[in-house]
Amino acid sequence: MGQSVLDALDQQILQMIADNARVPFLEVARACNVSGAAIHQRISKLTKMGVIKGTHYQFDPEKMGYETCAYIGLFLKDPGSFDNVVNELEKIPQVVECHYTTGEYDMFIKIYAKNNHDLLTIIHDKLQPLGLSRSETIISFNEAINRQVPIPSVE
Repeated sequence: MGQSVLDALDQQILQMIADNARVPFLEVARACNVSGAAIHQRISKLTKMGVIKGTHYQFDPEKMGYETCAYIGLFLKDPGSFDNVVNELEKIPQVVECHYTTGEYDMFIKIYAKNNHDLLTIIHDKLQPLGLSRSETIISFNEAINRQVPIPSVE
């Protein structure tokens, strides 16, 4: 996980597209005082470097019927089964994030469910059969902050 070297133009481009991923390249080019082709090349370079991981629409889970957001710490019976558990978690559409962690949990996931009963069903029917010794669930009442990481300054 090496750090990418960004210059001032990269930083300016990233700031503009972080604020609005649908901003036209020509608008970015005008603001950056370069050609549209230069912006296209920079975006391609940043994507190949892995700095930009893609673009997507962001949906509001609650407006789509998912009233419960939970974070679940997973304790595996067999810590050597990480890869298998991740493969099985990928098959559960309500699991939107999975992290290997240090500390108490073997893994930490974020999940959306229609309601608390649906969450219980997912935990019981889909998570427990994955070989968990136990799990700990934290329900989120409200997301207070959701933002991109800060764009590093050019030194």
